[in-house]
Amino acid sequence: MTGEKAPPHDAGAEEATIGSLLIDPDAMLKVAIFLSPEDFFQETNQWVYRACLSLYQRDEVINQITVAHELMRQEKLERGGGVSYLSYLVSVVPTSLHVEHYARIVSNMALMRKLIAAGAQIAAIGYEAAPDVDASFSRAEDVLFQVRKDPGNRNFVLLRDALGQYFEQGEESQEKQAGQIPHVLTGFAGIDDLLGGLQRSDLVILAARPSMGKTSLALNIARNTALSQKACVVIFSLETSCEAIVHRLLSSETGIDSRAINLRQFTDQDEAALMKASGVLSEAAIYIDDSPQPRVLDMRSKARRLHFEHGIDLIIIDYLQLIHGVGKYENRVQEMSAITRSLKMLARELHVPVLVISQLSRAVEWRASHVPQLADLRDSGSIEQDADIVLFVYREELYYKTLEEWEKTHGDLDREPYPRGIAEIFVAKHRNGPLGQVKLRFSASTAKFENLGTEPLPLS
Repeated sequence: MTGEKAPPHDAGAEEATIGSLLIDPDAMLKVAIFLSPEDFFQETNQWVYRACLSLYQRDEVINQITVAHELMRQEKLERGGGVSYLSYLVSVVPTSLHVEHYARIVSNMALMRKLIAAGAQIAAIGYEAAPDVDASFSRAEDVLFQVRKDPGNRNFVLLRDALGQYFEQGEESQEKQAGQIPHVLTGFAGIDDLLGGLQRSDLVILAARPSMGKTSLALNIARNTALSQKACVVIFSLETSCEAIVHRLLSSETGIDSRAINLRQFTDQDEAALMKASGVLSEAAIYIDDSPQPRVLDMRSKARRLHFEHGIDLIIIDYLQLIHGVGKYENRVQEMSAITRSLKMLARELHVPVLVISQLSRAVEWRASHVPQLADLRDSGSIEQDADIVLFVYREELYYKTLEEWEKTHGDLDREPYPRGIAEIFVAKHRNGPLGQVKLRFSASTAKFENLGTEPLPLS
């Protein structure tokens, strides 16, 4: 009968690490940033390393004598093998040259033990057999994620090296290289000029009144970045079915009226164009989830799973007001605050831009100028506060049913032409850059935005 298998550990690496510290006090500089006492399997080694760490934090010299004194002060010297054990640790390693290598082994073995402990925690969650299966999956993923994630310790970077990295990145091609897209380009020159693309970890709100084209713009961005940058894009479509999204993308790609595509009323020429467009769009790494009214918890769980498998570059959510929070809230404003905070945390956790479509309140309709303002965001306050960027889509032509109405309001057409098919994109908030306005051409029948070739204008 075999005995119980011991958890992963490397006694030799543990002893060599501490021995290196005892013969070379400066060795602590190389390992303190990532190695903790709990990473040692043997309790005695934990005590000795903690004593070394205490001396290091007090800026005192580390050697066999000072460590013995520190262990005595903590009443652990004799329990830890006494002075003879410290002498043994000094004797097992001739040089401290490889201390970081030894310490990495100790750290990796500790990680494996944490993985085993996480397995036990996940098993316990399964045995609970809670009625909310999705919540159980999320808890299990949280346990595993806590083991997997990097603690985030980083060393100093010399400015010279940072400058070299900057220019090396500038010389790289736009092709995606295993998650190295520095920022997501929307494909619209004016917007990208103002924003520098969608930056990783940013929460971007794209808002407008109904029928302005906010969903179409988001889909156009998804298509552009997925094909041009080979980016991986996730779309959570809370209102529109996956089939309807496919219809919109095909209409935008081919120029065929979306109604004809929905009803399958097209010519042989149209069918050939659709087949060609299908081949182009099939190359896009766009993942669509059209689950109705999900919670932030559900989206976070699905996004994290896909991110680990494929590496997400952009998340699009359509739309904010259909998301449900987790828990009970006194009012919708409190719930929306929790939701927007969670979405911002998701952007930072996965290090991707999260583009969220949002509705605007009817206050826009009651003003003489229908141009949106930040205060028009529904359940505003937290949305404006948590967002890094707020974009508004505005099409003035929707407020004038006929050319005659426009002429009555604006007078001479030579001075200000009727804005047929013109959409204005307002950058109303930009945490790390300028505000401005960009004009795009928009075709409602094909749900397609196009560049106008005009420079972005600063907001007055």
